[in-house]
Amino acid sequence: MADPFSVAVIQAGLVAAADEMFAVLRRTAMSPIIYEVLDVGTGITDAEGRLLSSGAGIPTFVGVLDKAVQRILGLHGAGSIRPGDMFITNDPAFGGVTHLSDVVVIQPVFAEGRLVAFAASIAHWNDIGGRTPGSMSVDATEIFHEGLRLPAVRLFEAGRPVVSVFDIIAANSRQPDVARGDLWAQIAAARRAEARIAALVRAYGAATWDAALAALMAEGAARAAAGLRALPPGRYSIEEPQDDGALWRAVIEVSADRFRVDLRGNPAQRAAPYNTSRDGAVISAQMIFKALTDPELFTNAGSFAALEVLTDPGSVFHATGTAPHGYYFETRIRLYDMLWRCMAQALPEQLPAGHFGSICGTVLAGVHPDTGRGFTMVEPQMGGWGATCDRDGLDAMYSASHGETFNCPVEIAEARYGLHIGCRRLREGTGGAGRHRGGRGVELHYGLRAPAVLSAGYSRATVPVWGLAGGAAGDTNTLEVRRADGAVERHAFVSGLSLGPGDTVVVRTAGGGGWGDA
Repeated sequence: MADPFSVAVIQAGLVAAADEMFAVLRRTAMSPIIYEVLDVGTGITDAEGRLLSSGAGIPTFVGVLDKAVQRILGLHGAGSIRPGDMFITNDPAFGGVTHLSDVVVIQPVFAEGRLVAFAASIAHWNDIGGRTPGSMSVDATEIFHEGLRLPAVRLFEAGRPVVSVFDIIAANSRQPDVARGDLWAQIAAARRAEARIAALVRAYGAATWDAALAALMAEGAARAAAGLRALPPGRYSIEEPQDDGALWRAVIEVSADRFRVDLRGNPAQRAAPYNTSRDGAVISAQMIFKALTDPELFTNAGSFAALEVLTDPGSVFHATGTAPHGYYFETRIRLYDMLWRCMAQALPEQLPAGHFGSICGTVLAGVHPDTGRGFTMVEPQMGGWGATCDRDGLDAMYSASHGETFNCPVEIAEARYGLHIGCRRLREGTGGAGRHRGGRGVELHYGLRAPAVLSAGYSRATVPVWGLAGGAAGDTNTLEVRRADGAVERHAFVSGLSLGPGDTVVVRTAGGGGWGDA
């Protein structure tokens, strides 16, 4: 058994390794979506692919990493993995979990002659090919339309780069230099973490390392179990209409030792890019379970020992085969929001009302009017959060799945993309009324100085944000294109839309729901 001091040092070392990965990635990437917005996640798993350190970055991205490692182990087998190997994947069928634009790089870590851990990162790349710049086409009916698939292949083999894989990646991106730069940033991040972890094992020895990991897992399970016992036991259900008319449903059963999320009976997967993998649905459930049972930074595989998720293969929450996943993030954030709403009915004093509930991903691609260099801007948007029992909602926050990400500064956007940002301001009156009012959404204008192509996905464009405990609903998310000739178009999901000089893209995000009867 490891002494508690060694366990604490090893735990801190694992967190430091993941945080250093994050810092390296942020400082060396070429895309503003990575180095400004921080659309990334980093983490460490043990040799079996169980999460050890929650790392830094977007929570739903961190939740991908252990699942990606486990898929690689299942495909390749631990016995075939050697020092110096490195893997890459982006395919939901091969551990990518999300969509093809999110690339996972995984570094096995060896120490004292054996595999002891994996260092992993995930980052959104600006372009991975496919039907439209930015690789998120709303017209995709199969995953083949969405870009290059990387099925958990080796990127390095025994320390040597697999040059053909690098060449294939570059050949399939509209911005090959940016793709190479972001890839090497993830490689550098993985190597930094590898060095940190290997040094930890050498310093304390393999036996102490193993005992410390067992102790950490046990602590994660114990913390979650204590939080679970504090929840009111019962069976909670919800049915929620979506913008497209579909009806989603969930049942959450809470007992002293089990938190079961039942997503069976939901609509079938679609020949459209609005599906998520089962792993994606599990991540949404993990996030609500963690928020309810142990809302602190401490997270590892033990934290989710009491969680069970039920899905139907072939459904929108468990897509199979060649289903497209381009806008998976809208499905996942709405699922998370629905589970949140389900439990808020039982715990109105503990959870806030609904938030703007969409990533509001906005992609503009074109040629910089001053430099002649091609660009792809990928930006999530901010909106209002719901009020709580004791305060108004927060203004201009990222979605609940985004964690501590940032908006791209106006100066960076104008310099890198050649756009004119006409305004970025709070939208007054968008939060729902109540004893406490929902937070305010934002308005943002992208002015075009040269031709470009727009892709975007906005949920809650029809069904407004929900209030809680008698609070009023918030607003809806909208996207407008104001043409230079005065014509106005309104969109929710769109891709490949041609824009010209003088056109303006107007983003308006929703305010949060109100709490309590005013």
